[in-house]
Formats: sequence, structure tokens, C-alpha cells
Amino acid sequence: MQRRYFLALTSAAAVAPALPAWALTEASAEQLINTVIKDINKVIESGKSEGAMIADFERIFARYSDTSYIAAYAMGADGRSATNAQKRAFSDAFQGYVARKYGKRFREFIGGRLEVKGVRQVKNWFEVDTTAFLQGEAPFTVTFHVSNRSGRDLFFNMFIEGINLLLTERAEVGALIDRNGGSIDKMIRDLASAG
Repeated sequence: MQRRYFLALTSAAAVAPALPAWALTEASAEQLINTVIKDINKVIESGKSEGAMIADFERIFARYSDTSYIAAYAMGADGRSATNAQKRAFSDAFQGYVARKYGKRFREFIGGRLEVKGVRQVKNWFEVDTTAFLQGEAPFTVTFHVSNRSGRDLFFNMFIEGINLLLTERAEVGALIDRNGGSIDKMIRDLASAG
């Protein structure tokens, strides 16, 4: 597991997709994240049950994130030995897992809000910093990385209080594969109920 974690950390530079410089603008990256925030805030303020909120967060994740890139990155080198059917099953299970895991975290924002604070270009993608204001807590940063490598403006990574979604999930999925003796099918079954 330590080897997988080290490999995940040392491959952080590979997180940035290669894009033509004209493909994305600061304004379009900010607009995407403002839309994501608006939808997240709407769910937070909805008063729905946790299960209903998590289902809404999964729809937001599916609509505004580059799920295929995030899932492929999370699967890492193990994805090279996976069949197309396993990759599809993993992507579906991973999307639900991320929605449950991070949706529970966003549920903590009830009574709070997210606001865009700044946008900066990093190579051929943009980093959009937002501030989370929660009741009774000091504000903290939630950062989104935005590209259009898929042909649409989507976020491909997210940091909550400095925790990197891509690296964290690559380490988690690698550990889950290890716990299942290298079996991708068993890992997918476990992932479908995790989070």
C-alpha cells in the first residue's frame, strides 16, 4: 500500500490534462464552478434526507465532472489489465462511491455556503478557489480544477481543505484492490457499497 501511495503522489504532475491553450477561458471555468456551487447550495438548502441529497450530489458529479478521467486516474495502472466491461462497471461504482463519500461531506454545509474567490490558469487548465462558510466554523478553501479535455468544460479534480480527490481516491482504490487479492471484480463490488 505504501508503494501505491508513493506512486500516486509522484504521479501528481500527470493530473493536468494536455489541452490547447484556447480551449478554456478563465470566465468559462468560473462560470462552470458558479453553476456547480449554485446546484450544491440548492441541494444543501433543500431540507431533503441524506439519501436524497446524496442522489442529488451524484447527479451533480455526473453532470459537471470529468467522471471518465477521474475514474481512470483512480484505477491507475490496474486499469491496463481491466476489460472494457470492468472499466464501465468500475466507473459506475466509482461515481456512486464518490457521491456518497463527498456528498456526506457537503451535507455538513447545511446553513452555510460556497463562494468563488479566485481563478488562475495552471498550464492549460484552471484552478478555481472557493471559500466554504459553515455555521460556527472558520471559513476554508474548496478548490476545483477545470479543463475541457473531454470537449466540455468539466472539473477533473477537487481539494477540500487541501485533500486531493484524485490522489486520495487512487490510493483508496489501490488499497481496495490489494485487500481483494488483486481482483478487479471484487474491488468493484466492494466499491459499490463503500463511501
